[in-house]
Amino acid sequence: MERTIAVVGLGYVGLPVAVAFGKEKSIIGFDIKEERIEGLKQGYDMTNEVESEELQQASIEFTSNPADLNKADFIIVSVPTPITENKQPDLTPLLKASETIGRNLAKGSIVVYESTVYPGATEEECVPVLEEASGLTCGEDFFVGYSPERINPGDKEHTFTSITKVVSGQNEEVLETIADVYGSVVTAGIHKASTIKVAEAAKVIENTQRDLNISLMNELAVIFEKLGIDTSEVLAAAGTKWNFLNFFPGLVGGHCIGVDPYYLTHKAQKVGHHPEVILAGRKTNDNVGKHIATSLIKQMIKKNMPIQGSTVTVLGFTFKENVPDLRNTRVIDIVRELEDFDINVQITDAYADPHEAYEEYGIDLVSYEELKPAEAVVFTVPHETYLEEGWNMFDHLLKHGKGIVFDAKSKLDKEACPESICLRRL
Repeated sequence: MERTIAVVGLGYVGLPVAVAFGKEKSIIGFDIKEERIEGLKQGYDMTNEVESEELQQASIEFTSNPADLNKADFIIVSVPTPITENKQPDLTPLLKASETIGRNLAKGSIVVYESTVYPGATEEECVPVLEEASGLTCGEDFFVGYSPERINPGDKEHTFTSITKVVSGQNEEVLETIADVYGSVVTAGIHKASTIKVAEAAKVIENTQRDLNISLMNELAVIFEKLGIDTSEVLAAAGTKWNFLNFFPGLVGGHCIGVDPYYLTHKAQKVGHHPEVILAGRKTNDNVGKHIATSLIKQMIKKNMPIQGSTVTVLGFTFKENVPDLRNTRVIDIVRELEDFDINVQITDAYADPHEAYEEYGIDLVSYEELKPAEAVVFTVPHETYLEEGWNMFDHLLKHGKGIVFDAKSKLDKEACPESICLRRL
């Protein structure tokens, strides 16, 4: 049976999925943001995940009209699943999307969730909303599945079609249909999970594992700093062993690694288990921004630099390099800590949207050209445009080309560091 596909949520995850299917057949792309829909209709993707040429090649009916979802019988849900200020799962976008889908759900449809959730959320939280909004019965009138997203923003090598796709369904027939639909575009192969909960759990531990490995590196960086050892040199030496895992210290933000573990810990606590290791890793990673700021301040004091009233430039504000995504950026932790010491912090970014930065964080981004020479620079996000400039950019960024540079990701060539610059790294 030929399925009519709709993708709900056209962000970093949903749009590449929609384009992949749209290259094979006509589909529906739905998003509640009208400005997003208008941009896509004009061939522009503000996330930079999809080129204009690819958008033109895909047959997608972009719409913000929920009624258009009634035309589809295979609906893929790829909306954000953030956390609250108290670091609890915020299922609001997912449940609102489920309500919208439910009100426009055709009999016989399959709804597949890709958003990261804790095990059980699809069946325990989303299905009741779908049933109430539609008046239909799950398992009889419509069906659900779960297929975890594995999109890595900014990664042009590991794309939707080239990553093994995990799929699950509420029964064997639904599972086979879901596998067939995804298998029509995913060339890397399909892995059929035994249950929806297994697929949900697989997704949430992928990023929890990365989070814990990075937290170990961040703790080692603090230890090695106290011992006067360069962490990057230690990791380069240890990395010569065949089974050493190549993780590196750094800020852990974004909408995946810095968020997903809290979905698992939330569910663990609900069933009576306190996840000590996972939460310890989260605490370590959440303290990295403060550590960078205080390390910089200590170095400024050692160099007899004034603290209050001094100027520090933060180079990069997105959560990772070469993407405009500001969600859960941990660069803000560095900024707030420096501001607590009455330091004048100026922030620039080659990709971030200034309006979004102000709306989300109250931050006024400064264009690179308008930056005032500073006493120190925190190089937080190694966008390619900055790496191409290399050490030359600090002639513009530092007063008289002299001062402190904190290279948070150790991307600058240590051997090429000018004598006038004091280089610090995690």
